[in-house]
Amino acid sequence: MVLKTFGWSFAITALGLVAAVFYGGWQAFGIVAILSVLEISLSFDNAVVNAGILKKMNAFWQKIFLTVGVLIAVFGMRLVFPVVIVAISAKIGPIEAVDLALSDKEMYEQLVTDAHPSIAAFGGMFLLMIFLDFIFEDRDVKWLAWLERPLAKLGKVDMLSACIALIVLVVASMTVGAHAHQHGGVHVDKAQTILVSGVLGLITYMIVGGLSGYFENKLEEEEEAEHEAEEEAKKSGKPVTAVAMAGKAAFFMFLYLEVLDASFSFDGVIGAFAITNDIVLMALGLGIGAMYVRSLTVYLVRQGTLDDYVYLEHGAHYAIGALAIILLVTIQYEINEIITGLVGVLLIGWSFWSSVRRNKRLELEGSTAEA
Repeated sequence: MVLKTFGWSFAITALGLVAAVFYGGWQAFGIVAILSVLEISLSFDNAVVNAGILKKMNAFWQKIFLTVGVLIAVFGMRLVFPVVIVAISAKIGPIEAVDLALSDKEMYEQLVTDAHPSIAAFGGMFLLMIFLDFIFEDRDVKWLAWLERPLAKLGKVDMLSACIALIVLVVASMTVGAHAHQHGGVHVDKAQTILVSGVLGLITYMIVGGLSGYFENKLEEEEEAEHEAEEEAKKSGKPVTAVAMAGKAAFFMFLYLEVLDASFSFDGVIGAFAITNDIVLMALGLGIGAMYVRSLTVYLVRQGTLDDYVYLEHGAHYAIGALAIILLVTIQYEINEIITGLVGVLLIGWSFWSSVRRNKRLELEGSTAEA
């Protein structure tokens, strides 16, 4: 089971590390290995959330997520994305940006750093909306009940998530403006950039999340209709036609997963610049890490881990909330990537431990009732 799920990840790791040695010797090997670990630690919460969505898909779409999705994640977000950032921020062509990344690494890193506020605002708002929509929803299973019960009641207010997210965005942009003003800096453009990028993050979430939610509901309706049709067919002996809606619903959920993965990878890509500004090593290291996140997602789905450890999804969403706030704080202040990674790991570890304790308690109660 482990080899079947992680086989591709092991193969890509071996190829990536060998390529690193040929490209830059053992020092490059070490950098790629560190980047891989960084990406896995920063994206563990991504795997848990992805698994929650992926378990609703059939085997075909799970396979698409592991193949086409990996190409988008590795080549799109970990290789093309840093180049696109530079091309947009420096107002140069993509080919010139690649040339700059390979020939003048210091200048390239500076341009990516300059583009960080807009990336952080976009990614931070997208992730913040995921977190807010999760905590304001009334759920049967509650992890931190003292906090989640009152928040679920508040969640009955329409558009509350979007209102809070926009308030956070306005505060973030005003803080940047005030800070720049105190230090005699030009702040209007930066504050405006943060506002526009944040609003675009919010719009992206609403479009993709809205479409995936709509088609998910349609899928449930079609499945009910299909089930009823099957029951009728059994009685009358007629064949039943397959429902096409499942493909459309799964496609939008796949699209949502890709945007989600893109938002999660912002911190990994930005964090990678703290270790190296070589885009080849960056693509190799982050690409290996992205493969493990993908494989871990599928492993969680196939093992039914989310069903066994019911608080894992809660922990992952709290980690998303923490990551969103960290991204927005990094617009103004520098936060070490180790802290970013540790916050997510600690929250998920705590939720896993809580799930284990709950399972033991239920087991004990069950055995007591039998006795």
